[in-house]
Amino acid sequence: MKPNLIALTLALALAAPPALAWSRQGHQLVGEVAERQLSPEALAEVRTLLADEPEPSLAGVSTWADEIRAARSPLGELSKRWHYINIPGKDCDYMPARDCPEGDCVIGAINAQARVLADRSQPKQARVEALKFLVHFVGDAHQPMHAGHPHDRGGNNHQLHYTGKGSPEGEGTNLHGVWDYWVVQSAGLDDAAYADRLMALPAPADPALGADNPAQAWALESCRLIQAEALYPRDRRIGDDYLDQHRPLAEARLRLAGTRLAELLENALAP
Repeated sequence: MKPNLIALTLALALAAPPALAWSRQGHQLVGEVAERQLSPEALAEVRTLLADEPEPSLAGVSTWADEIRAARSPLGELSKRWHYINIPGKDCDYMPARDCPEGDCVIGAINAQARVLADRSQPKQARVEALKFLVHFVGDAHQPMHAGHPHDRGGNNHQLHYTGKGSPEGEGTNLHGVWDYWVVQSAGLDDAAYADRLMALPAPADPALGADNPAQAWALESCRLIQAEALYPRDRRIGDDYLDQHRPLAEARLRLAGTRLAELLENALAP
């Protein structure tokens, strides 16, 4: 590849829009990790529901919720706020009426779509859309900046300057975009190799197991990680050391998201 073409490719990658939470690869990894853990019965149900999809797998439909939002379709517009939750303050003190009015946040969306998927009296298309939403939103709930704070829109307004092997000359970005895209993509692995890497991680303990509202527990867990793991860098310039430092956390979140998604689907699709 010619040097100028390499530079253009890197520049376009750095410009990847933050709307694609976890990036395409990140969401596909959540879907793949979940699918590898499904029982044969649940997997058969998934295959039946997704039979008419261009890519009939959890990984294949994992970015559909972002795609309809980017296209500004009616359903995409309706679901814009379902991808995240913003909670004021550093203590992640969640108040449903304030932070998720009428269920209009990622917590409410996961719970609502899980009910639709589990209800076999619903039209098939509604259940298919619910499945596609769930694959995506469970991933979103585990990206810490998707449970961030309103003062900077979950890090979208926290501007950064990245200089590293991806862009030696430096590029402007923001904290949300770094977590959506760069922390995972900078590992340089293809989907299959990355999924193998995640599955080789120790089976994650689930501190939210048995929670009355698992989706709420997952999102608040993400929110608390922002402070606990010092995700806001000390200055506005970051390099590969920031990505390398936080990649293990991102990979742990992806692995846990896939495991939790598999459990959610088992419960919703049980005969």
